[in-house]
Amino acid sequence: MKVIVIDDMVLVREGIVRILRDHGIDVAAAAGSAEPVHELVAEHDPDVVILDIRMPPTFTDEGLRAAAEVRARRPHTAVLVLSQYLDAAYALQLLREAPERVGYLLKDRIMELSTLTDALRRLGEGETVIDPTIVTRVLGRRRESDSLARLTTRELEVLGLVAEGLSNRAIATRLGVNERTVESHTTQVFQKIGLEPSTDIHRRVLAVLTYLRVNN
Repeated sequence: MKVIVIDDMVLVREGIVRILRDHGIDVAAAAGSAEPVHELVAEHDPDVVILDIRMPPTFTDEGLRAAAEVRARRPHTAVLVLSQYLDAAYALQLLREAPERVGYLLKDRIMELSTLTDALRRLGEGETVIDPTIVTRVLGRRRESDSLARLTTRELEVLGLVAEGLSNRAIATRLGVNERTVESHTTQVFQKIGLEPSTDIHRRVLAVLTYLRVNN
């Protein structure tokens, strides 16, 4: 796997680069601002671009906008957006524009090698990765008036794990049930929130968008 790392904080940037290289991941380039990202992507054709959300010059959403542009120009390139702040709105904004091969993690987690490498692997396989902390937070903010109110406790738990980007098999392992049970729960979730079967729409991604939207 080949990655590019973009972060204005030198210690964070170099820390990520060293961790990845020490574990056999090819870091093709690194930079301290979002400005050269497109040139770097064009030159190195990475599998994943890792970007901080807030970077120079305004320290608002430069990384988020750069990530959206990378996905728009090169749909096969995944993006992993990093943040020091727990804000589901950032994840929701990015998922709306390019839902697959998109990840959002808090910086507190990226120094955990297993978390970072697992996120990169899943993104490379075309999955969506959302920081579990966001999922935990929004689970505690469920409103009876929202579109998730019809879900059972178990269905909401399954949807939360879908929002983390886990496959049905991984969810089954996490919950200690068989995969067919998970498939039944996800089918019920899709039906209850109004997502009909379609060959053109990724229902798991739309379910995650619904989950984040009503809890943000």
